Amino acid sequence: MLIQQTRSKLRELKLKGMADAYERQLSQVSVQDLSFDERFSFLVDSETSARENRKLNRLLKSARFRYQAFYEDIDYRSTRELDKGLFASLSSCEWVRRRQNVLFIGATGTGKSWLGCALGTQACRTGMTVLFRTAGALFEEIAIARVDGSLPKLRSQLVKANVLVIDDLGLAPIDLGIGHVLLEIIDQRAETGSLVITSQYPTERWHGFFNDPTLADAILDRIVHASHKIQLRGESMRKVKARRKTKEE
Repeated sequence: MLIQQTRSKLRELKLKGMADAYERQLSQVSVQDLSFDERFSFLVDSETSARENRKLNRLLKSARFRYQAFYEDIDYRSTRELDKGLFASLSSCEWVRRRQNVLFIGATGTGKSWLGCALGTQACRTGMTVLFRTAGALFEEIAIARVDGSLPKLRSQLVKANVLVIDDLGLAPIDLGIGHVLLEIIDQRAETGSLVITSQYPTERWHGFFNDPTLADAILDRIVHASHKIQLRGESMRKVKARRKTKEE
């Protein structure tokens, strides 16, 4: 009776991780030989771990990543010419705390979006908030928000996130009105967090994405000069994976 009451009270107190660990202890004979302090320490550790996992799941769900990508799965094959030292440094997410940006440049299929998701996921693992948007979806959201009056709310969301990932920048010209909103967001984000941007085009060509040269100068000045620029090389990762799958079959 007392055991059942303890279980119920733990769940009423929203200590599900501790309640689950308590039930596991009851079924493990070896645990009975441990001291009270040792058993209680395991319960606290289980609750802490459960809360951290729930928080991470919330952050990942809110980010809406395009791919499920993890830092430890990065492919460092020589043809890609990835700098392991740089990626080891980025894994700490200190670049976010310093308000720096990361730019992934490369041809279609070289893994830009995947790496952007991996970097964002790593930020979530450290407790940071991340938003992932393709450039097209982001600009569509801004266009709709300008019409229906929800722009202040959208702008606040995009500014507050520790990391904003903009995928596939440059696939279409940027409307002047959207460009001005984008400038406001990027300008405010300089004080709140960092950007991760992927593009098929080198930064020297980004100026042409915008219809107004002055606007382009203002936006690029805030993005490019405080950035880690990573050029991706080698053949399409999609082709590599397809060949690998064919061999396995």
